[in-house]
Amino acid sequence: MLQTKSNNSTPTTQKEQLDLSIVVPIYNEAESLSLLIEAIANAVTITHLNYEIICVDDGSTDGSTKILTDLATQRSDLKAVILRRNYGQTPAMAAGFENARAKAIITLDGDLQNDPADIPLLLDKLNEGYDLVSGWRKQRQDAALTRLLPSKIANWIIGKVTGVKIHDYGCSLKAYRSELVADMNLYGELHRFLPALAYIEGARITEIPVRHHPRRYGNSKYGLGRTIRVVMDLLTVFFMKKFLTKPMHVFGFWGLISLISGILMGLYLTVVKLVMGQNIGDRPLLILSVLLILTGIELFSFGLLAELLMRTYHESQKRPIYRVREVVQ
Repeated sequence: MLQTKSNNSTPTTQKEQLDLSIVVPIYNEAESLSLLIEAIANAVTITHLNYEIICVDDGSTDGSTKILTDLATQRSDLKAVILRRNYGQTPAMAAGFENARAKAIITLDGDLQNDPADIPLLLDKLNEGYDLVSGWRKQRQDAALTRLLPSKIANWIIGKVTGVKIHDYGCSLKAYRSELVADMNLYGELHRFLPALAYIEGARITEIPVRHHPRRYGNSKYGLGRTIRVVMDLLTVFFMKKFLTKPMHVFGFWGLISLISGILMGLYLTVVKLVMGQNIGDRPLLILSVLLILTGIELFSFGLLAELLMRTYHESQKRPIYRVREVVQ
């Protein structure tokens, strides 16, 4: 549990124990940077927690890098992590998590649409025993056709596929326990599926309504073009949730169905040829039978290879296939 301190200690030094890390991916947000960092500091000050702000510059080209480095040299509560090029929001968040040193981690966007004043609310909810608290932009201030409608559809689909039913997967304003983040490896563009990945790790998840403001500066970095990538990532998360430690269960099942179907067709054609004396060389069923048998063998082979890869993955990283919440004795 997070414990508040009696003194009003805002910035921290390297040697101090940190209570809170605020991770903010930054990409071309020069106009909002100073306002954002000041707003975060003002919001966290009232919590009386030792904190750090980690801004990850994801290859900005509008001068954000210079502003961020200047601010980092002036403020003891700010750490600037400058990436070599634009990698995307998921790698930027992963870099922020890697540099975070606190017991609790807050993430939010750098465009001032998330309200830093909601940070204490997320922390209070986290203190109730949850591992992840997700923000819900209940009154979202975005374009209805290009942002709100696709987002509602995506949230519904993601909830159905992953089994983690929250209203707003796309909200970057979230609170995490550090041990949960340490268990999650981020690749591709999986940042929007963090609640589902946390669920795979056995996390207790909830959400609370948070404020959302219209964009004040610049333009959104997202559009309808990311839909295909979201679908591909969703399939990845679905497979990880269902078959991460047992891939043979999916490949083997369909391989068995295909193999049995092909063998039964082959037996039928054998009877037609040998008993009934009919020609089977020009029958499409013969081609289908051979195809199903070969497909079944291939699926079984994929399943065995996947099992070997999973074992290599877990054993090479000494990564357990279970998570212990607590031991009582």
